[in-house]
Amino acid sequence: MDKLIYTAASGLKAHLASQAAIANNMANASTTGFRADRVIFDQLSITNSASFAREPSSETVADFDRRAGTINQTGRPLDIAVNGEAWIAVQASDGTEAYTRRGDLQVAASGVLETGDGFPVIGSGGPITLPPAQKVTISPEGIVSIIPQGAGAGAPPQVIDTIKLASDKGSKTTKGLDNLLHVDGGGVLPRDLNAKVQSGALEQSNVNLTQALVDMIENQRSYEVQANLIKETKNLDESSAQLMRLPA
Repeated sequence: MDKLIYTAASGLKAHLASQAAIANNMANASTTGFRADRVIFDQLSITNSASFAREPSSETVADFDRRAGTINQTGRPLDIAVNGEAWIAVQASDGTEAYTRRGDLQVAASGVLETGDGFPVIGSGGPITLPPAQKVTISPEGIVSIIPQGAGAGAPPQVIDTIKLASDKGSKTTKGLDNLLHVDGGGVLPRDLNAKVQSGALEQSNVNLTQALVDMIENQRSYEVQANLIKETKNLDESSAQLMRLPA
């Protein structure tokens, strides 16, 4: 069998993975703070290969689009949008510290301050927990203050904690399947003391739907090319087998 079929098969696998990433981007086009995945194709080198045309390909979600999304005003006190390149520190499902740009915060029944997808927001010493309050405010520095429930008119706000706003400059980070930013090899990012947030605003997804549709069409056409290569390889094998059966 012509080794071309292995090259085509690896191409099919790569384009299927790429299609999944593009579909995921499109599905999250309206997800607050979402950053689009970027898929990069590469050629696998084969030692002593005589033909580059027979070298298989591979794909990897090497990074994500780090450009910020559009910021829209909502007027909701618990909505925050991070200015610049800082990230909101949250507690991931495995208990480690991770990072997000999703600022649609809410207070859970337990009093824990969470993102819209349920990750606890980290403060100075861990997840931020709020006592019953009639009003919650977040300052540009990320300081969370409340007016306690039952407090009289004119009662001063009480500072509860400060949201950790982290910088990923100089650190190697990747986006996980949970759509959170993680530090490669573990560890945490340092606090960005200059980071600011806008209260009453949200950063939208940075997915460009038009470009995503173009990418999907181009990827589909490339997939069809690889599929046609497999068909052609099958035809060549059948032709070769027929020739071998002919009498000398």
